Amino acid sequence: MTASDVTYHDLIAKNRRNSALLVVGFVLFVAVLVGVMGSALAGGDPVAALVFGGLALVIAIVMAFFSYYSGDSMILRMSGAKLIEHGDDPELYNVVEEMAIAAGVPAPPVYLIEDTAMNAFATGRDPEHAAVAMTRGLRETLTRDELQAVIAHEMSHVRHYDIRLAMLLATLVGLVVLVTDFFMRGVFWGGAGRRGRGRSGGGGGAAMLLLAIALSIIAPLFAKIIQMAASRQREYLADAGAVELTRNPDAMISALQRLGGDKEVLEVANRATAHMYIVQPIKKWEARAKGMFATHPSIDDRVRRIELLAK
Repeated sequence: MTASDVTYHDLIAKNRRNSALLVVGFVLFVAVLVGVMGSALAGGDPVAALVFGGLALVIAIVMAFFSYYSGDSMILRMSGAKLIEHGDDPELYNVVEEMAIAAGVPAPPVYLIEDTAMNAFATGRDPEHAAVAMTRGLRETLTRDELQAVIAHEMSHVRHYDIRLAMLLATLVGLVVLVTDFFMRGVFWGGAGRRGRGRSGGGGGAAMLLLAIALSIIAPLFAKIIQMAASRQREYLADAGAVELTRNPDAMISALQRLGGDKEVLEVANRATAHMYIVQPIKKWEARAKGMFATHPSIDDRVRRIELLAK
């Protein structure tokens, strides 16, 4: 085993540990956030913070479990993906089976999205409950080697358990946005903040309200930045995984360049699912997204990293 092999498998282990810690941290963050907001609406009452925080903790855990068991089917429905059988496309299924064997995971079912844009994603909670979806545009445009590289990329997401993290983060980020929006409506349109200040009888309730308002502004942005950063790192590692599985870095580079050159918009993609695709499916975001606000690294950066791996 070479030093590069050890480094790669260390990265996989680190990725899984960090994924678990990130989800736990997000759940606790939601609980604290809602606790502060509940206390603010109750005039700074610490008991309200515990009650609301505990309730939020339960809701976040329930939503995480729901996402864990049902998130993949929801994502596939949202994407308009239809299950295809082996007889519908034997070559595609053969490629999927080859890459599943190379990755040491069960061969997942394959779904097709009827769209001429070129893209693909994997979803599920673990390698035994995973699925791969791709657009017809990708299937009909790529060569067999390029298709194999894309499938290897998605198989890497499966064996790294990135698919689980992507589903859970999407759910928890959505929950953060939901609770902060609910709080701001209560403060500025429902008058709850004014009633809370009236009950507090002092500056404590006002200070808590200001803190809650600040958090409600910062928290969704912070949560989205964390989700985007995790997504970018997963893409880098999956590219490296595809090269390891196929032993063909040129095919991965060629596939990425074809995908990056595709100007068609994937109509079924939205903000909730965009981070799951192999390349950014919403082209107006791809052109403007930079640094911490990008869900995907640039194609040029990904190609450079693969070229370094190939040396």
